[in-house]
Amino acid sequence: MKNVKYQMANNSALLRLTSMRFAVIAFSITVIAIACSHPPPGRGAGEIETSQLTQSSFKVETVIPNLEVVWSIVWAPDGRMLFTERPGRVRVYENGKLRPEPLFVVPDVEPRGESGLMSIALHPQFAANHFLYLSYAYNSNGQLVRVVRYRETPTGFVDRKVIIENIPAAQFHAGCRLRFGPDGKLYITTGDATDRELAQKLDSLAGKILRLNDDGTVPKDNPFVGQQNARPEIWVYGSRNSQGIDFQPGTNLLWETEHGPSGFDGPGGGDEVNIIERGKNYGWPLIHHRATQAGMESPILEYTPACAPASGAFYRGSQFPQFKGNFFFGCLVGKRIIRVVTNGRQVVSQENLLEGKYGRIRDIAEGPDGYIYFSTSNRDGRGSPASDDDRILRLVPTSIVR
Repeated sequence: MKNVKYQMANNSALLRLTSMRFAVIAFSITVIAIACSHPPPGRGAGEIETSQLTQSSFKVETVIPNLEVVWSIVWAPDGRMLFTERPGRVRVYENGKLRPEPLFVVPDVEPRGESGLMSIALHPQFAANHFLYLSYAYNSNGQLVRVVRYRETPTGFVDRKVIIENIPAAQFHAGCRLRFGPDGKLYITTGDATDRELAQKLDSLAGKILRLNDDGTVPKDNPFVGQQNARPEIWVYGSRNSQGIDFQPGTNLLWETEHGPSGFDGPGGGDEVNIIERGKNYGWPLIHHRATQAGMESPILEYTPACAPASGAFYRGSQFPQFKGNFFFGCLVGKRIIRVVTNGRQVVSQENLLEGKYGRIRDIAEGPDGYIYFSTSNRDGRGSPASDDDRILRLVPTSIVR
């Protein structure tokens, strides 16, 4: 009898425990459902962020969700936003909507690792000639990078012209940012293709910044024109993997961001900001981090631990007067935007924006509306994507913080 009563009590306790477990599970599901029904905080839903150094605030808004590794953003004179996705797609955003189908798909892109379709640049006279330039990795007995010019027409991209190709590449350190300078020349960054010695070799295009005419010919005033065993396309050398360049308003100085060593090719960290000048040697791999050596240029800013700078753009607009002339770049490992206040060649101050809130940040671009746009890179295999990553977001000014 005692055993029966014990068994009944035991069953009753088991039922109560089971009921409690079901209640906990039901409560957890309810909480998850409620949480998933609202945008998570810090995800581009118009939340307010602050620049402490300028005591100003701005909203963060998602412009386009559900993309894939947005590498480069530009605007056409007619107001369209054009951007690239690593798998090879050129997309267009117009009249407040993303066009469902790509504007163009690169047919021979090799999208492995850090390569794929990278930069897009519009010709300075794009409104008249409709020329645009793409840099991308391709496979030809190994991974290489080429820059190709197209002409946009209402029916698609035509008149394909190779500007330069056979740039050494690899799954990592493939470059490759494009930017037209005030001189009308096309500047091209290249990586060292994980073969660090190539950066110092003037007969290789790897680990350099190149300078070309808009048709791919070599300008006569490039520093190594006519020099034996040197590629005439080279503007500067000794770069590990640069992915950000822009010209400073007022001075036309070329500022660059560059990835430092990753452990396998040198001590970790050592990411750089440099001022790029004709014919100079920026040291990799002979010097890095804060090292100096005669005849080589050390960075004006260095970051250890690594922040992984993936872009670079000066702000020229009027929506953020407190940021006028500042240099911005997105950070992948650092998961932030770094704002650098400059005075000519000098760094006055710098601060981190949006730190740790949006994941890996790649490109930075100023829109025709004067807002600051940036892209996430959380679907590149190294991030933790949110449900609507990757995205293009923007900073919109609010009011002065008192």
